[in-house]
Amino acid sequence: MSGIVCAIRGGPDSQPTIAKAVSLAQERDLPVYFLYVVDLNFLVQTSSARLHTISKEMDQMGEFILLTAQAKAEARGVTAHGVVRHGQVRDQIVALCREVEAGYVVLGRPKGQNQERNVFTHDHLDAFAQSISRETGAQVVFAGGAE
Repeated sequence: MSGIVCAIRGGPDSQPTIAKAVSLAQERDLPVYFLYVVDLNFLVQTSSARLHTISKEMDQMGEFILLTAQAKAEARGVTAHGVVRHGQVRDQIVALCREVEAGYVVLGRPKGQNQERNVFTHDHLDAFAQSISRETGAQVVFAGGAE
């Protein structure tokens, strides 16, 4: 076990996830790999020049979000890395877990069941977590919302 992968999107809803990852890192004396995934598959009809611009802007936003998370971790004595990836979130979580031989994955849990606001219902998130755990051997830990 050499690290903790923590997938974040940024904003206030990511704060409990970041805090959980930092707390777990302190308990286990492990580094945290904060992961921000840029998935622009929904823009397939967009011109390639515009897609390149959007991708670059999303990278820059992700880097800023990751720097903020890293600073919070390092202020509490935790070694933290920021990783920006492109593609599907699940695939990138699995890939990073394998690369760093992660023992843990920290994911946020939506606070409610509002389908318009949340990507996953709790049941879908549980299935998502189980598939990541099966594929990587990492233990999935949830933060925020109803646990």
